Amino acid sequence: MAYPLVAVTGIGAKATAHAVESKTRLLATALPAETSYVYAPDGKTVLTMFYEEYRQYTKLADISPNMQQAIVAAEDNRFYQHHGVDPKGVARAFVANARSSGVSQGASTLTMQYVRMALRDSASTPMEVQEATAQTPIRKIKEMRMAVDLEEELSKEDILERYLNSAYFGHRAYGIYAASEIFFSKTPKELTPVEAATLAGLVKSPSQYDPASSDQKGATERRNYVLNNMAQLGYLSPDSAEAAKTEPIRLRLTYPPNDCASVPQEWNSWGFLCDYLKNWWSAQPAFGENRLQRIDKLRRGGYRIVLSMDPKIQAAAEKNVGTKGNTGSPFANGIVVSEPGTGRVKAMAVNRTYSLNLDENPLSSNPEAGPNVKANYPNTVAPLMGGGDLPGYQAGSTFKMFPMLAALDAGMTLNTTFNAPHSYRSEIYDGWQPSNASGAMSGTQTMWSGFGKSVNTYFVWLEEQVGAERAVRLAEQLGLRWRTDVDRDHASPAKANKWGAFTLGVSDATPLEMANAYAAIAADGRYCEAIPVNAIYNRDGTPATFTTAGGIEREVAKPRCRQVVSADAARAATDAARCPTGDTPAKGGCGGWSTADSVRGTVGRPVAGKTGTTDSTRSAWFVGYTPELAAASFISDPDNPFNAVGDGQSQIPIAAVSNTLRDALKGKPARDFVPPSDRIVG
Repeated sequence: MAYPLVAVTGIGAKATAHAVESKTRLLATALPAETSYVYAPDGKTVLTMFYEEYRQYTKLADISPNMQQAIVAAEDNRFYQHHGVDPKGVARAFVANARSSGVSQGASTLTMQYVRMALRDSASTPMEVQEATAQTPIRKIKEMRMAVDLEEELSKEDILERYLNSAYFGHRAYGIYAASEIFFSKTPKELTPVEAATLAGLVKSPSQYDPASSDQKGATERRNYVLNNMAQLGYLSPDSAEAAKTEPIRLRLTYPPNDCASVPQEWNSWGFLCDYLKNWWSAQPAFGENRLQRIDKLRRGGYRIVLSMDPKIQAAAEKNVGTKGNTGSPFANGIVVSEPGTGRVKAMAVNRTYSLNLDENPLSSNPEAGPNVKANYPNTVAPLMGGGDLPGYQAGSTFKMFPMLAALDAGMTLNTTFNAPHSYRSEIYDGWQPSNASGAMSGTQTMWSGFGKSVNTYFVWLEEQVGAERAVRLAEQLGLRWRTDVDRDHASPAKANKWGAFTLGVSDATPLEMANAYAAIAADGRYCEAIPVNAIYNRDGTPATFTTAGGIEREVAKPRCRQVVSADAARAATDAARCPTGDTPAKGGCGGWSTADSVRGTVGRPVAGKTGTTDSTRSAWFVGYTPELAAASFISDPDNPFNAVGDGQSQIPIAAVSNTLRDALKGKPARDFVPPSDRIVG
């Protein structure tokens, strides 16, 4: 009988003393995994949560005394008398187990149980999990030693608080906050003696004593056992305990949301930004060395995440791409709105329902998809607007911005003139011979008129002058990434300078990338990485931070910006980009007509932008911006890029952007663009 007690301070402890002391110090400061919450921009409305173990750490002062007393009565009625190990309990269990030649009776105190849970929760490998929970004498001896040491480090109240926040109660409820909410839809502070006894009874065997099962007999018997112990310990009067035992177990079950698919239906479209948040998070070194570690942090780190989405702008975007009644088309019409100067995503909407359920979706329009492959509509969770691993869609003439901006930044002027023929043979691009969309585009053009009319031959020639590789690298600096083998090959250092068709937008891009690239031009050439959050707080309420390569500590949610081109070059590009929209540039003329001359009248304020269509109008784009907002919209079939949307639908992205900018900025004073200098006008 004396052996287990001697072992705690004897041979077994001596052999592992250093390791045990080290782990004890770790457990004295370690906290259990905690649920991360995602909030709307008001910082109050919960949109969803991320967790593997639903848990929210709760201070002991916010836990009902009924619950504190019930857990002691259920698991360790000598908790306040022992110092981590209960000699009487150990001796009793040792004798019982020796007689049964097995484990028939436990002797774990609350402190020992907490040590086991904390070791399990802090384990980083399967082997550590196995060591923390293995039913072996040496593990038990280490556990005893650590419990004794821990009681020298922490008060009884600290240990009880940590235990109640670590225990598993079933139904994915880890900790008392989750258990109170899931079983009774209330906070731990509101638990009655009957409810507390019910929850305390679960810890021994959550499945065996589950009160949510069809038969509550086991749960009721276990609850009554706890109530009896509470009376014996003086926590309840005998009469109160007897009265409580006659009450039925009344549950109010709640199933907390988890992940993006649980975003409330009234904010369904917000699921796409939530999904982008996950993809963005998984790429942030601040949260781990690889994707798995980062997602684990999201699900276990107890963060408070405030999204960057603006409800007014999001509502405008949803209305203008038809998220409520236009989801039954193979052609996806999506829009992303970005904030110049911060990169924060203010809206993300597409004519799809964010849902994992594809049962009612028709078969894919792609003949190469194979049999029984579902289409992406009306339901999908695919990142159709960017931020994931999909390549995007050919963006057409919206890419003409990149060689123009590169030329301006290299010292060329807006008045750079070229007599653009209908068809142009390029010797630099090995005899490649593109042509314009119509004969009306031929003739002498400047950057203003060439951009406003989208003159292919002018921009192929301009790209030759500045060098295609320079335009490609600038696009990369503005956030574009090449996700197909073909695009990566053409963008490679060995081939980029021969990529003549780059200016015509043959590369795939996402609306997220294009909105953010054009936002940099609106911000006088200052590019900011796309970011889906306004704030990220650690579990202790402090902002989440990371350390830069230069050793500077920065908040993860702060904008990350850099100057990519000169402010004058960006202002000059904007002046030319006013021509496609029907706006009037500050310094030049647009040549009499443009490709989207209705935009200025719709938006009702200074606006710049560019249309884009691909061969046979397989996809159509418009990217537009004001000094305050940049928006990119597309229409295409994500399943089958050869399923042409047709000329008749090419106006849809133009309308989506112009109407969204109008609605989003309604009631705000109009701001004009800063004009370029006379030097860059030429």
